[in-house]
Amino acid sequence: MYTLLHGFYKYFTQKDEYCVVILGLDNAGKTTYLEAAKTKFTRNYKGLNPTKITTTVGLNIGTIDVLGVRLNFWDLGGQQELQSLWDKYYQESHGVIYVIDSNDRERMDESKIIFDKMIKNELLSGVPLLILANKQDLPDVMGVREIKPVFQQAGALIGRRDCLTIPVSALTGEGVDEGIKWLVEAIKRHALVRPPREND
Repeated sequence: MYTLLHGFYKYFTQKDEYCVVILGLDNAGKTTYLEAAKTKFTRNYKGLNPTKITTTVGLNIGTIDVLGVRLNFWDLGGQQELQSLWDKYYQESHGVIYVIDSNDRERMDESKIIFDKMIKNELLSGVPLLILANKQDLPDVMGVREIKPVFQQAGALIGRRDCLTIPVSALTGEGVDEGIKWLVEAIKRHALVRPPREND
């Protein structure tokens, strides 16, 4: 009897789980964005002090429950030597967040090259894409109107997937919830093609 009741309880309380990779060049603000998302969506979570966040060497993992689903984030290091490891996570990914440092005009071309390489990968075909123009809290940064055309040159590669480009400030939290909520809805729409992870 206990097993039956436990099974019903688990069935009704279990959330669908989806995996999201967070990509972009080093110092784009990927980890700060992940911390801001965890702070916004996880009750009683006190995020890391932004001054304590350092460059990711390898991988950071985070989980949030939002809109009836559980999102598992893989925040991958953006250094050139780590970018070759990104594709190891693509097959399990239900969504991609690509973070751009809007304040770093000198590396915009480098970011575009890495973006194009990532978006070409067959393992990410059709996967929803959220592009974040980060660091909008700083003066004289590139706005979405400047950044969007650069990355939309890859329109054929982006294809018909759900795609959104928004301004955010991971430091202040501005735009964080809007992006996460949009991504959840896009992932749910895509669930027939890429169903949620199997729960044990």
